[in-house]
Amino acid sequence: MGHEAGNRELIAFRVGRQEFCINVMMVREIRGWTGATELPRTPRYVKGVINLRGAVLPIVDLAQRLGLPGTEPTARNVIIVVQIGHQQIGLLVDAVSDILAASDAEIQVAPDLASDLVKNFVKGLLPVEGRMISLIALDNVLPASELEAA
Repeated sequence: MGHEAGNRELIAFRVGRQEFCINVMMVREIRGWTGATELPRTPRYVKGVINLRGAVLPIVDLAQRLGLPGTEPTARNVIIVVQIGHQQIGLLVDAVSDILAASDAEIQVAPDLASDLVKNFVKGLLPVEGRMISLIALDNVLPASELEAA
């Protein structure tokens, strides 16, 4: 119904002072923060696991994963439950800010001066009302070895 080529719906959220977005098709649900059970010997950005209707859901502190200061979760934080391959993970973010529609043509390439860490995740930049929102690729949020271990 009048979808232009490559039009996608994105969900935008805040982490610290930055805004990011992901493809809404990957999002299973958005829920409030609940305390996670910490696991030994996990990377620092894994906050722990929560029980999601009988399934174990690893919670990733997206700020820490992206090399930003880690999030100290409060009741105001939200968890975005996403599906990556066969695995569901929860992304701990500060707040969900927007649902956006963007065509591929609107998404700009991230500049070369971005750090390698950011390059691993940021697929492009979307200018929205004077702000730049980073489109992140979730495939790299958990390294493959940890996906299998989780």
